[in-house]
Amino acid sequence: MNLHTERTGQLEPQPLINEPALTVGDTLVLADLHLGIEHELSLSGINIPSQIEQRVGRTLRYLEMTNSQRIVLLGDVKHSIGKTSPLERSDIPQFLRSIAECAPVDIVLGNHDGGIEYLIPRDTHFGIKLHSSRGCRIGDVGLVHGHTWPSADLLTCSNVILGHNHPIVRLADSLGYVSSKPVWIRTHFIESVFRERYPKLNGYADPRVIIMPAFNELVGGIAFNEATYDTLLGPLFAHHVILLEEAQAYLLDGTYLGTVDQLRLLAPQRRKSRRPSK
Repeated sequence: MNLHTERTGQLEPQPLINEPALTVGDTLVLADLHLGIEHELSLSGINIPSQIEQRVGRTLRYLEMTNSQRIVLLGDVKHSIGKTSPLERSDIPQFLRSIAECAPVDIVLGNHDGGIEYLIPRDTHFGIKLHSSRGCRIGDVGLVHGHTWPSADLLTCSNVILGHNHPIVRLADSLGYVSSKPVWIRTHFIESVFRERYPKLNGYADPRVIIMPAFNELVGGIAFNEATYDTLLGPLFAHHVILLEEAQAYLLDGTYLGTVDQLRLLAPQRRKSRRPSK
């Protein structure tokens, strides 16, 4: 489904400087909010109060600074899988109501979002709409969470935006100090794999693939410079559809770090990447 049916021209995704968010035309896009993660952390003895006011404030600040007229939440609005925690029952309606009073909201379903339809407030000014986990598009830009195969229609776009893997890089300096940073990943698909999956695929556009960093800083991430196709999440990695070694990594301030293959040389030795919740 095209969110902007009246706009068929090419739109370029524009990451916000120093923020895990981007815009596509007049639409703000956020991925991997994992609202309610504080409840799971408390079960592990890590007591962090609800951050929902801060999450709402950040989102509204993004809206104001970009003058966006719509919001797309690119999957994993919830944190719990297969259930809904008491914190989610209070925080998610509050978050959605607050932002939907300012702009229309579209949610592309992620693997954590089972049951979210019961948490959507119905009395908002602009409304909230759910989209299939196979994705949607804004003009010439496709959006899909990444835990499922995308709709073939998205492969005719010039850009496809994913979430799901919470990309970070882990780097070690000459003294052994290790730092982890959220990053943007830019790469491409491998067309031949899609041709096998979608034998009637027409209009393939060799889209640029953008993997978004997680909006929620508490969720951790996968270090792409330590990862393999086997440790990254979703069928697009499991079936080697995404070019990994040639993928480019950028810090949130826009600094280009290099390709995944180049950054492997700076990764801590004999360490495995931390995987976020599936």
